[in-house]
Amino acid sequence: MAHETVPGWEVADGKLTRDVKLKNFAAALALVNAIGAAAEEANHHPDLCLHSWNHVRVELTTHSAGAITENDYVLARGINQLLSDS
Repeated sequence: MAHETVPGWEVADGKLTRDVKLKNFAAALALVNAIGAAAEEANHHPDLCLHSWNHVRVELTTHSAGAITENDYVLARGINQLLSDS
């Protein structure tokens, strides 16, 4: 599956990645928490970084496979849905 199927995402260093700029720190923190809840429900845990006070970087890879898998694309689509709902 190509990363083009998940708008806003790119492949870098073997990970599916996205950097999101939000309006403020509170919105960035809320996004991290929402992604965390969705990831926990899916039992698929991304690397998350809140940086520059209003940016969230998400990195997805399936650690057990050592590569990007369908599970990463599923969670990326879920994260895109979270962003469109906010």
